[in-house]
Amino acid sequence: MRHYTPYAALGSNDFAPEITRDGVEGLTVVGLLGLMDPPRPEAAHTVKECRRAGMRFFMVTGDFGLTASAIGRQIGIITTAGEPDGLSDVTKLMNDLLADNKRLPSCRDPVNRVQKSLVLQGRDLLLLTDKHWDIVTRYEEIIFARTTPEQKLGIVNAFRTRDNVVAVTGDGVNDAPALKAADVGIAVVTGSDVAIEAADLVLMGNFDSIIGGIRLGRLVFQNLQKVIAYLLPAGSWSEAWPVVLNVFLGVPLPLSSFLMIIICCFTDLAPCLSLIMEKEEFDLLTLPPRHHKKDHLINLKIYAQAYGFIGMMETILAHVMFFFYMWRYAHIPPSGLFLAFEKYTDGYYGYTQDQLNHFNAVGQSVYFVTVVILQWGNLLSVRNKRLSILEADPIRKQRRNPWIVVGCIVAFLIAIFVTEVKGIQNLFGTGSVPVELWVIPLPLALGILMMDEIRKLLVRTFPKGPIARASW
Repeated sequence: MRHYTPYAALGSNDFAPEITRDGVEGLTVVGLLGLMDPPRPEAAHTVKECRRAGMRFFMVTGDFGLTASAIGRQIGIITTAGEPDGLSDVTKLMNDLLADNKRLPSCRDPVNRVQKSLVLQGRDLLLLTDKHWDIVTRYEEIIFARTTPEQKLGIVNAFRTRDNVVAVTGDGVNDAPALKAADVGIAVVTGSDVAIEAADLVLMGNFDSIIGGIRLGRLVFQNLQKVIAYLLPAGSWSEAWPVVLNVFLGVPLPLSSFLMIIICCFTDLAPCLSLIMEKEEFDLLTLPPRHHKKDHLINLKIYAQAYGFIGMMETILAHVMFFFYMWRYAHIPPSGLFLAFEKYTDGYYGYTQDQLNHFNAVGQSVYFVTVVILQWGNLLSVRNKRLSILEADPIRKQRRNPWIVVGCIVAFLIAIFVTEVKGIQNLFGTGSVPVELWVIPLPLALGILMMDEIRKLLVRTFPKGPIARASW
């Protein structure tokens, strides 16, 4: 054992240099002790999958730069062969790119990023200006080493202010400010209570459950779009046009307000809930991240699909069935229904007011039943944006969804109950639909499915054509 007596004045800052200069002389090496804190076994796979999903994966740590770089290479955060860039390289690149004071394009697009790796330490971050950060945030691979909690928070804010969506993972108390400031704070269940409280999400499993969260998040988003695309044709479009024809063209109301409510709240409910159980059409991790300011849950393409395509077909076919019933059973041709207005009363075409009311009640029920059945074709078509029903039917194991069948049966039973139960007829003015008018909509629903199959075929055949660009 060696004893050393310092000679520097007490209370001074000279002890560390003194020990470095004098205290390590004349020592004999008797052994070396190494400590290893390896990364999580699933970390490399998580980094790889997140990259495949179009995300950048950075490391922010309190370790030394060399240690952080070694770990970064081990798990795939740094993939370049050469030495990573440093502060001097960032400064040089800043002078080159910002020499003419032009505004740099957004770094959300991978084309506008710096395809290199970068390692910065805490002392480097103290020297960064806003212009430096404009360059730093463009690097594809970054490791921030020897950082303080305040610097972690500054890193998050720097990326967020430059139109990036930031997710932060952490488990320690010093991670809490960054977790709170991020768009999505992700804590580990084994972490500190402070980190868990500051986070938005808590990983209950391993670190690679992040991948499952990304995949399920994208699946939920797509399934919600399918639910909306399913609901709009019958829930609004096919209900709006009967009112338009009644008010402006004098046609007796083809669909009552009571039946509109039944469609919205009952017959469409079970089928649309079954869409929530849909599996992914393809590997969703191959999709680029959504633009959080532009890629909304509903967009013009969904409106075009729901209103201009499926909704228009359903509306036309339902009105055709209404006019067909009035012509076949009431012997009133379509020309007699248009511009009827106040003429549709006692004595019109030789009928009493009660008879006319009965015909209209049954005609409204025919319209209602037609819409319910046509929605089956819409339901089968909206399950897939690109794939054919032959590739992704709800029966085979790969895309099996038995809830589709259950939803259709529930809607059918509700339609029977609303139109055939005597008490409902007397109370809400519905009527029994002739059997043949329950059958005719079945091939019409198949026709809607086939029309959308043609659209999907054109999209797959001509992926850059006008129909593909307009399709949802």
